[in-house]
Amino acid sequence: MSHQPASAHSAPDAMRGFAAALLCYIAWGLLPFYMKQLADVPVAEVIAHRVLWALPCAGLLLLFTGGMPALRQAVRAPRVFGMAAVTASLITCNWGVYTWAVINDRTLDTALGYYINPLVSVLLGVALLGERLDRAQKIAIALAASAVALLALRSGGIPWVSLALPVTFAMYGYLRKTMPVGALQGFTLEVLILSVPAAAYVAWLTATGGNHFGAVASDSFWLMMAGPVTAGPLVLFAVGARNLQLSTIGVMQYLAPTLAFLVAVFAFGEPFSPIQAAAFGLIWVGLAIFTWSSLARRRR
Repeated sequence: MSHQPASAHSAPDAMRGFAAALLCYIAWGLLPFYMKQLADVPVAEVIAHRVLWALPCAGLLLLFTGGMPALRQAVRAPRVFGMAAVTASLITCNWGVYTWAVINDRTLDTALGYYINPLVSVLLGVALLGERLDRAQKIAIALAASAVALLALRSGGIPWVSLALPVTFAMYGYLRKTMPVGALQGFTLEVLILSVPAAAYVAWLTATGGNHFGAVASDSFWLMMAGPVTAGPLVLFAVGARNLQLSTIGVMQYLAPTLAFLVAVFAFGEPFSPIQAAAFGLIWVGLAIFTWSSLARRRR
C-alpha cells in the first residue's frame, strides 16, 4: 500500500482517514470489554468463532468493494497461499495470547505489549532487512529492555504476554507487507484458511456436548459478534492508512494501548504496582524519544 505525501491528500480524504483511524484504535482499545463477556468460554472456542464469524463479514465486504477477483487470484497462487497460511498462524497466536490475557486479568500486560510493538518492528527490520539503528532508536530500545527486565525481576520470570504479543504482531505485519495482495483480500484469505480447523473444532465440540454456542443465549450472541468486532476495525484501519501519512498513523497507534491501560486500571481494577509504574514510565519515555526522532526524520 503506497502512502502519498500530505499535499496529495484532499482535506475531506484526510478527515475521513483520521475519523476511520480514530474509530479503529478506539475499538481496539476497548476490545477488553468485549473479551470479558466471554470469560466463561474457553480461549480456543473464542478464537474458532472469531474466525468463523469474521469470514462472512470479510466476504460481504469483498463483494461490496469488488475485491473478489483479486482474492481468487491469491487463492490460486501457491506462494501467496503459503504466506497467508503463515500469517494466519501468527495472527491466531496473537489472538489466543490476547484473549487469554484479558480473560485472566492480565489486560495491563497486553497494553504494555502493544506499546512495545513499534520497537519490536524496528528490531525486526535490523534482523531481517539489515537496517541500522540511529541513536534515538537505540535509546528507546534500551529503555524498553530495561522495562522488561524490571517486570521480569518483579514476577520472577519473563513477562511472556508483553513479549509474545508484539513479536507475533510485528512478524505478522512484516510478512503482510511483503505479501502481494490487498489488505482485505489478505485478511479474507487468512480466515478462509483458518476456517477449516475452526469449523472442525466447533463440530467436535458440538458432537461432544462441550460447545457454548447455542447452549447459553448470551454466549451465543457475543460469539456471533466476534465477526464484526474482528473485521470492522481492520477495515477502518485500511481506510485510515490509505488517507493519512504514515507518521500520523504511527502516533495514533498509541491510542489503543493507552485505552487498554486505562480500562485495566480503572474499569477492571487490576493491581498496578510501583514497579509496573516504573516499567510503563520507561516505555513511555522510550516511545516519546522514538516518535520524536521518527517525525524529525520524516520532516528532513
